[in-house]
Amino acid sequence: MNHSKENKQEHQHMMHSEEVGQTSHHSHQQEHPHEEGVHANHHSDHHVHHDHHHVGGSDVSHHSHHTHDAHQHHQGHDHDMMEHGGHMMHMGDMNTKLKVAVAVMIPLLAISPIAGFTLLRFPGVELVQLILGSIIFFYSGTPFFNGARGELQAKKPAMMTLISMGIIVSYLYSVYATILALLGQESMNFWFELSTLIVIMLIGHIIEMKAVMGAGDALKDLATLIPKKAHLKDGTDVAVEDLQIGDFLLVKENEKIPADGKILSVAHIDESMITGESRAVKKEAGDRVFGGSLNQNTPFEMEVTSLGRDSFLAQVTEMVRQAQNQKSKLENMADRVASWLFYAALIVGILAFIYWTMTANLAFALMMAVSVFVIACPHALGLAIPLVVARLTTISSKNGLLVQNRTALEQVNQIRFALMDKTGTLTDGKFQVRHSQDLVQGADTLAKMAALEVLSTHPIALSIVEAAGPLFYQAERVENIPGSGIRGVLDGRIYEIMSYKGLQEIGLPVDQDVIAPYLDLGLTLSFLVADRVVLGFVALGDQIKEDAKDFVEGLKAQGISPVMLTGDNPATAQKVASQLGIEDYRAELKPEDKAKLVKDYQARGAVLFIGDGVNDSPALATADLGFAIGAGTSVAIHSADVVLVQSNPSAVLDMLSIAKTTIRKMKQNLWFGAGYNIIAIPLAAGILYPSMGIMVDPLLAAVLMSLSTVIVAINAMGLRYKGDRE
Repeated sequence: MNHSKENKQEHQHMMHSEEVGQTSHHSHQQEHPHEEGVHANHHSDHHVHHDHHHVGGSDVSHHSHHTHDAHQHHQGHDHDMMEHGGHMMHMGDMNTKLKVAVAVMIPLLAISPIAGFTLLRFPGVELVQLILGSIIFFYSGTPFFNGARGELQAKKPAMMTLISMGIIVSYLYSVYATILALLGQESMNFWFELSTLIVIMLIGHIIEMKAVMGAGDALKDLATLIPKKAHLKDGTDVAVEDLQIGDFLLVKENEKIPADGKILSVAHIDESMITGESRAVKKEAGDRVFGGSLNQNTPFEMEVTSLGRDSFLAQVTEMVRQAQNQKSKLENMADRVASWLFYAALIVGILAFIYWTMTANLAFALMMAVSVFVIACPHALGLAIPLVVARLTTISSKNGLLVQNRTALEQVNQIRFALMDKTGTLTDGKFQVRHSQDLVQGADTLAKMAALEVLSTHPIALSIVEAAGPLFYQAERVENIPGSGIRGVLDGRIYEIMSYKGLQEIGLPVDQDVIAPYLDLGLTLSFLVADRVVLGFVALGDQIKEDAKDFVEGLKAQGISPVMLTGDNPATAQKVASQLGIEDYRAELKPEDKAKLVKDYQARGAVLFIGDGVNDSPALATADLGFAIGAGTSVAIHSADVVLVQSNPSAVLDMLSIAKTTIRKMKQNLWFGAGYNIIAIPLAAGILYPSMGIMVDPLLAAVLMSLSTVIVAINAMGLRYKGDRE
């Protein structure tokens, strides 16, 4: 098994057997060290046969085990805070510190020499500079000092340590220069540079915090979907948290549904904010409805069936939280590079200080060292991955693409084969009457077949009866004909229902031009016969999804070979495969065969498996990347890396596209966040100053460093849903 697969299995094991507390540098801090393990029961397909025709069906149910509380009362708090080096900073505190810093910087600007010019000079100005500089240093600089302390306690010095070194050196030297000035000696201080440095750094941090919050608002958005109050059937309003399972509620028109439950009438529900399905979904009595979805223009009553942590939204919220907390290989690389940058900046800064002390003077040497410390701050590097991750989890969860294992997504560019179930992925998974046709005028084929089949429990019989609707005929003396079909009497005339194979065996002719298109689709044909005349037929089967062919072509365009897996007989499988343009298919498979096939294909390249997540768990877990498609609201499919709520195959292409764009943007941000330092650090150290007079003072260093952060943030926010497919 390859290394990435081991990581994936380790992740899945962690979800089920451990309580883990993970923190993510520069991402939303989760304060509760518990991960939910979400489970599903898995049932094998049961296959039934009608004469020589194969019919596939499945009985699916998901049972979510109880999970830990989601601690929703902390969500808003988490979104207002950010962590650096283990120290939590509140957004409001940062804004206050910035306002104080700006208020102090303005008078410092007026009384400090800039380019040899001072706006205001008066006796004792040095003392005023010392007081104002100390205020900005000790009050507005505290976020950096606290962050540095956290980094050093964790033995991971990085950005906050570098910033703190820069402003501490600037402050101490400025105090020293002020004392010299008060003693009457000529000296240069860094008070203005110190104040502007802290202001720019605070602005950069606030932009960073807002960017992370804006990119990762998935949890906050999901929490706001549930209304605060619910209407009980008796007319009283209660808080949603006071609802009980079994309560009967009234949901008025254009109101959000307050809890998961069972609808007692007919209504149209907008589930777009939950599943990404753009069209309103028609719900009939007995159907499930989900908290957070929007009722349209028909009031209805419902019974509450699940609440809190067992609800659909709570499960999605937990999946998003887990995905945001995972550490991928690229993030670990970013952490390592940030650590290397710290030591590189420290060494270069000290060397620059020594060199310029020997060749120039102490003030110039200190300024160069501070510039190196500031410009090398891995601000952009710290944001490079978390911002993209936050953006990925937000846009994907809002569109019904639920990422459970981000590490597996990093392999998306290596995928060479896409193994997929025919039923549910390429077809709609419903064995139904797709077409009925009279071959003799007035035959009323469907209604008469329904009358003959009404007492049968065979899947084909059930499909015919359902399609026909109310019965218009009463059948008598109905009996099975072994190996052929069924016979009965309607209005004194004997009718038979026969398979295509049965017709051929007794030599009854049927117009091949009429039935050929349905045979080519791999549909099952049943014929109504009376007096050795074929009166009509019905075509039954699993219908190919509208966008299945485009999906297959989309996979091929990305260099991924589609492989169709089915329990059907080879003839039916070949027809469906050829219609979709799939050259490689495997027929007559049992569910347990799929995982073995995944391993066989893995010997030739990385494998994506797409299945329904019910009887495909071993294959989903074995594949390099596993997508559970058409999960609907049963999102507790722990063996899948990605759960696609919608059943249309194009969602797979959308997820592949988003994943590829995500990896590309992560790499771009890593290169920019780290790469610019290759030029910036030597430049700040003054390498071009002797020959070209080019130097970077601390103020410019802070601006350049903050600019790199903004560029990384803009690049991350460029991640969009349904971008160009590669």
